[in-house]
Order: sequence, then structure tokens, then C-alpha cells
Amino acid sequence: MTAVEAPAVLVTDEGGIRRITLNRPEAANALRPEDRDGVIEALREADGDPEIRVVVLAAEGRHFCSGADVKALARSRAAGGEKRVGDAMRKIMDGAQALIAAVLDCGKPVVAVVQGPAAGIGAHLAFAADLVVASEEATFVESFVRRGLVMDGGGAYLLPRRIGMQKAKELAFFGDALPAAEALALGLVNRVVPAAELTAAADAFAQRLVTSPTSAIAFTKKLLNASPDTDRQGAYLAEAMAQELQSHAHDSTEGVRAFVERRQPEYRGF
Repeated sequence: MTAVEAPAVLVTDEGGIRRITLNRPEAANALRPEDRDGVIEALREADGDPEIRVVVLAAEGRHFCSGADVKALARSRAAGGEKRVGDAMRKIMDGAQALIAAVLDCGKPVVAVVQGPAAGIGAHLAFAADLVVASEEATFVESFVRRGLVMDGGGAYLLPRRIGMQKAKELAFFGDALPAAEALALGLVNRVVPAAELTAAADAFAQRLVTSPTSAIAFTKKLLNASPDTDRQGAYLAEAMAQELQSHAHDSTEGVRAFVERRQPEYRGF
């Protein structure tokens, strides 16, 4: 009897939390195109499902994600065939960039749980999350230069906005591993904890978010993500529109009422 191969991406829903877990520990959780597309689909489903109020991105094994599956890339190049202008660009835009966009655009807060090395697109997957909890053993590597490649997956967009231009260039040009403690100091992660406490620390974030006003957080996420690319007038307009829309939400009414009545609000996520 042939053994059934375990899914490379595990997706579970419980108590309003969607957990997306990379499950190729034997390959350092390197992402093949089908794995990447599975994560994108799971994020987009979470975005549209009112029962899901927070997403947790995690991974099995020692690595969080070693990046794109370079072996698959090498096989694709070895296959040869005539190259057409735009083909490679389209693959990047529909692949690595779409993955990072799925995290950034998800209307639910996304928590990344990084237990070990996160390299290339794996690092960007963590950087795109709204909150990042890392173990003391975690590292982040812009590995593209080590392979003679240009960074993709939104790295040139994310890094300068997260840590400033000079440090972003240093990481991109040299490809040195960034330890979790330094990532915390730079503001790339929210918490660094011992490995034994990682799951509990991430769950603490998730449990707080799952009882929070989901639509208010969704609007706030959009405003914050757009702010580096928006002038003051545009930011103020977007903020006012978000305030107007959220004022009609159940959770807005409940939050104000609970404050007046001096009790804990019971948010329903809409």
C-alpha cells in the first residue's frame, strides 16, 4: 500500500481562528507554486468568511519557511523552451507578490509564528503579517543575493517601510542572517520568547484578537498599511470614510454602549 502524503499546507478553523500551517519540514518548508497558491486561497477564504476573525500563520519543524523551492526553479529553467517577454514577470506578480498581497489585504488580522529560520519569501511572509511572534532561535534572511537573484515577494516594498532604507539595503546586499533579538530591536517582530513559550505567546495574541471588533481592526489595518504611500489629505479622507462606515457597525454601537454602562463589550466581529 502506498503511503498517503500529508498536505503541504494545513488549514484548520476553530473558535474563530484560522490556522494556516506550512507542513513540509523535510524541505525546510520551501514553498512550491502549489503550496504558495494553497496559502493564498486559505487567506482569501478567511477574508470572506465572517466566522473567521483572526488568521495564524505557522509552520511545522525547525524552519518557518526557507523561501521558494529553488530546486523546482532549477528544474523549470533546465526544461528550457523559448522565453517570451513578460512570462517571468507574470509568474512573479501572480505568485510571490500575490502571496504577500494576500496577507496585506486580508481583512482579518494575521499573526505570524516564527520558530526558526525565515528566508527569502519566507521572511517576507512574516514581515507582511500584522503581528509577529518569534522564538529566540528565529532568524530572518534576505537570501536572494546568495542565489544571484533580485529580491521578490514585495521585499523592496516592505523592508524600507519597516526598518528604513539604509538597513534594508544592508540586509538585501549581504544576505546576512538577522537574529530574532535584532529583528525585535528594529521593529520587525512584536515579541521574542523562548521556544517553549512560542505557541502560548502567539495564542495570547490570537485570543485577544478573536474577541475584538473585527471590522474596526480591518479598517485600521487598511489605513495603517496605506499610510506610507498616502499624503495627509488622502490619509485624512480615508480615515473619515472608515470612521463613517464603522459607525454603522454593530460593534461600534456595542463598544460605546458598553463604555457608558461600564461593562466589558461583547463584540461580534461586524
